[in-house]
Amino acid sequence: MQCKTTEIQWLRHAGQSLGLVPSIGGGVAAWQLDRHHAVNQTKTVVDLWRLWDGVSIDRYALASFPMVPWSNRIGLGGFEQDGIFHQIAPNRVGEAYPIHGDGWLQPWVLTQPSDDTVVMTLESHEFQGNPYNYRAEQRFVLHEGGMTQMLSVTHLGANRLPYGLGQHPWFLRSPSTSLHASVKGVWLSGVDPMPIKHTNDFPVSWDLNGGIDVNGTQVDNAFTGWSGDASIHYPDKNLKITMRVPDVQTNKDQEGFCLLYRPEQGSAFCFEPVTHPIDAFHVPGKPGLMNLNRGETLTLNVSWGLEKLGV
Repeated sequence: MQCKTTEIQWLRHAGQSLGLVPSIGGGVAAWQLDRHHAVNQTKTVVDLWRLWDGVSIDRYALASFPMVPWSNRIGLGGFEQDGIFHQIAPNRVGEAYPIHGDGWLQPWVLTQPSDDTVVMTLESHEFQGNPYNYRAEQRFVLHEGGMTQMLSVTHLGANRLPYGLGQHPWFLRSPSTSLHASVKGVWLSGVDPMPIKHTNDFPVSWDLNGGIDVNGTQVDNAFTGWSGDASIHYPDKNLKITMRVPDVQTNKDQEGFCLLYRPEQGSAFCFEPVTHPIDAFHVPGKPGLMNLNRGETLTLNVSWGLEKLGV
């Protein structure tokens, strides 16, 4: 099956439904869980990510989208690699900096190799003047109790370049929703909002280790020393969504990074697994970025779980 329209392409398996819109940045329109009620023999559908409205082509209206070949913002008009400065222009109206890579701005091609799996692919060549030539792949597999999600990028250019990856899911929130994750530090930002200082002292209501309310003052920051696992608790739905990045959990030499976007207003927030912090291109050592030579690949695997609270 292949699709190049804005029509939602559905994968239904293991009591879940995953809707994809490959033409809108290889994005996700919906991830839903079927709940069957034994008493009255009815079924309800629970949105696990915020539902796309089916109309807007603004990627920020999607349920989720991939970030490739970098995550979040790049400052100073671009970056230097091996003595060459690569200019990257802003790519979103209202944003002063290029943000989230360029894969989310291009159409992908969707195929379904099996009943439980969909794959989307993209080949990009210096999109909008960017220096990147790459091939990217997304793979989604629905299984009992959750989903596995893979994003990979393979460098196709002649000269090596730094790469990063991330996922940008939007989670619904209610007054009782909370987020839990093991982290060690956070990058504080200026008003732009670009990182200006790293600290291990968390501002009030920012310490994910003990769990935080996902409603409150704005947070748009990168956390460091992430263990690679997190959970979002919905007491009103008797539901817990878990997130695991196995490579971070098993590789003690690999530091984990995640981003939290908690807007003051609105029905949703973002918790994003990423391979590097915001503007890592200008942090000493370029933490989390991987220099890829032609033919080399960087992969981000995320495992999602669905559990009943208290079980």
